[in-house]
Amino acid sequence: MSAARPPEGAHTAAEAEGAAASTRACRSVAWLALPGAGYLMLVFALPLAVLLASSFHTPGGALSLAGYARFFSDSYNATVVWNTLKIAVLITSVCLLIGYPVAFAMARARPAVQALMFLALILPLSVGVIVKSFAWTILLRSNGLVNSTLMALGLADEPVKLLFNERGLVIASVHVFLPFMVLPLFTVARQIDSRLKEAAATLGATPWYAFARVTWPLSLPGVVTGCAFVFSMAVSMYVIPALLMGDRYQTLPALVARAYLFMRDRQAGSTLAVVLLLIAVSIVVGSTLLTRHLQAKTSTAAGAAR
Repeated sequence: MSAARPPEGAHTAAEAEGAAASTRACRSVAWLALPGAGYLMLVFALPLAVLLASSFHTPGGALSLAGYARFFSDSYNATVVWNTLKIAVLITSVCLLIGYPVAFAMARARPAVQALMFLALILPLSVGVIVKSFAWTILLRSNGLVNSTLMALGLADEPVKLLFNERGLVIASVHVFLPFMVLPLFTVARQIDSRLKEAAATLGATPWYAFARVTWPLSLPGVVTGCAFVFSMAVSMYVIPALLMGDRYQTLPALVARAYLFMRDRQAGSTLAVVLLLIAVSIVVGSTLLTRHLQAKTSTAAGAAR
């Protein structure tokens, strides 16, 4: 004897009740998020709106695009933008080269070793950027620890110039931003099954082939997120270049500070700040979309494999 089926009306009522419960839950979450959203609107969105409005107003209060016209018509600004993007790409690339193996080493380490590595990675974040930048000026000078070590090891016959150039800036900046590359990579690396590499080896794959076709594609979401974090911070850094390079290397943050602090030109400073903000936001938004695409692609591939 077959079991009696519930009437169609019962299914409809149950679905309606479930939808109503889901709607009530969403409203409850929305009310809980209201204080945080209001705080962000007050301290983040509102100042940005004022900054954007200032870029379209002359000192006399009239609406004008003169600030953007001056910015895009001056070839010097193109050089500054190039310097800003170039140093950000260099810093991000070095952080990725160093942080990628460190993240996987942390993910595969024993709990005690992993805790020590986390401590070594997180503890420097408690020290201010200004303090760390001043410390690097001491380490990188001609008679500093870095040059003394290089000459003691026979790697250099005379002190290497590491201050007031891009090499010293990259070294100091990588030290500051490296944790923001390692942590997203570690989050992804710990989710990758280490047995996948062994499975690839049993199918005849070489270590490099297994890395290129298995490990690297699975770690791409962490790579994209880490690069977005580091690039967005490197493109907007001001203190580190100011202390390690002075006025010799102009970047967009330095121009913003000069426009506000020395020239007292609010429209020029707002215009530069908006351009810098657009660069940083475009990187973050692009990385978010790319991460979602990679996650969807990975989920699709995993579903097809099943």
